[in-house]
Amino acid sequence: MPDIPPFPGDIPVVSLPVIDYALLLAGDSFEKHKLWEAATTLGFWYLKNHSVDNLITSMFDIGRQTMELDFEEKMKFWQGDSGGSFGYKAAGATYVDLKGSKDIAEFINIAKDDALSFPEVQHQKYPEPISTSMETVVKPFVNECVSITKTLIEIFNEYLDLPVGSLGRLHSIEESSISEARCIKVPIISKPDEDKIALGAHTDFGSLSFLINEIGGLQVLLPGDTVWKYVIPRQGHAICNIGDALNLISGGILKSCVHRVVPPPGPQSKYERWSLVYFSRPGNSTVLNALEGESYIIAESVSKSDNPSIYRPGATAKDWFYRRQSKWRTDNKKRVDAYLESRGTEHIKAAV
Repeated sequence: MPDIPPFPGDIPVVSLPVIDYALLLAGDSFEKHKLWEAATTLGFWYLKNHSVDNLITSMFDIGRQTMELDFEEKMKFWQGDSGGSFGYKAAGATYVDLKGSKDIAEFINIAKDDALSFPEVQHQKYPEPISTSMETVVKPFVNECVSITKTLIEIFNEYLDLPVGSLGRLHSIEESSISEARCIKVPIISKPDEDKIALGAHTDFGSLSFLINEIGGLQVLLPGDTVWKYVIPRQGHAICNIGDALNLISGGILKSCVHRVVPPPGPQSKYERWSLVYFSRPGNSTVLNALEGESYIIAESVSKSDNPSIYRPGATAKDWFYRRQSKWRTDNKKRVDAYLESRGTEHIKAAV
């Protein structure tokens, strides 16, 4: 990466807690409580001392090599328009608002299942820069992300007073899922402004997201806020957040926060914005209902909700994902007003 100008100091930013992964692994009770507080109030936090630092540069290199391929070559690995995710997404393939504006980001998604079973293909093949580095770079990266999310999920399981292993079984590495690694490119915009949205306001589809980036652009709309605030990238820190699946399973206790991506602010706008994400999602057959029968804490949360049925959608994780994914695409002949149905469990009018 080139030398990046410092983040501007005159724009609204969010203050997120920093969680030390090494302390979580050591069982530090204070650090576990900090994680729980972050996950149940903000839904976002920084994670330091994680185990993927030595793989990040190689993963970004693979992403850049992939994006440099001819468009026709990349489209051989198109993710399709019916709700699937694995493969290549071109810029402009999704709506970002009710006006019908289109996104400006392109990315490549690599299935957890394909990475861990390589060279056996579970879902699809990938461009050469990825396939030639699957065993040496992508698979280790996915394995480390799986390990990190397993640790976090076990802590949530404990605080939700669920039977040991309950959340872990819903995220079994043995079951096929839509968990994936993603490399995202947001191009330089000649006249950057917040109206040119890279990715529209949404909550994440899955359970946990693990994000690495070096340039600003991520904004969050925290519970109770009406102003979008930037998340400042921090060297050596991942940005983590809760997704809809854990929000539903926990009966709303774990918070899935609205966020979006806009062009980088200030002097950083003169640089491409590259991001690396791992999305952890439940096994495809997992039914996304609150685990009321397994935890009195969850049952009480659902009973106190204004609309308990929100936490009993009855859809499998796969069906839930495909429904939301298909409804924000511009290339599947859905109306723009279907965009709202793709936003997630906690979308509000101020966010869209």
